[in-house]
Amino acid sequence: MSMCLPGLGQVYNKKYWKIPVIYAGFGIMTYFIYFNADEYLNYKCAYIESSQGTMNGSYSYLVQKYSAADLLSAREYYRRNLEISILITAVWYALNILDATVDAHLYTFNISDNLTMKVEPAILPSGFGYKPAGGVKLCLHF
Repeated sequence: MSMCLPGLGQVYNKKYWKIPVIYAGFGIMTYFIYFNADEYLNYKCAYIESSQGTMNGSYSYLVQKYSAADLLSAREYYRRNLEISILITAVWYALNILDATVDAHLYTFNISDNLTMKVEPAILPSGFGYKPAGGVKLCLHF
């Protein structure tokens, strides 16, 4: 269900507190994608204007402030950040789906007090002679 609409799997699993966390993550990543895409386009257009020799164009505030090499470097910086933001958003989406799937599988898992495992020291008989040996004993109760 979370694959169709993020957060819907958490509603199905009755884990309502996770829904704001999921949408806050998507909101933050949307902001970063928008910001980096906008800055990438600004520096891209400013670099084009700079390479054409236009000093009074739409991006003159950048062309007059930075050299062509600086504009190119800034363009690549924001392009890389845009790609990383998109990648992190895809990972966040996959984690949302994974969380809902794991919660759905463990929803009916029995976690009563009758399920225990005790680790305790033990004296074990040796297979080669009469001397007992020390060891560790695992006791499962279910």
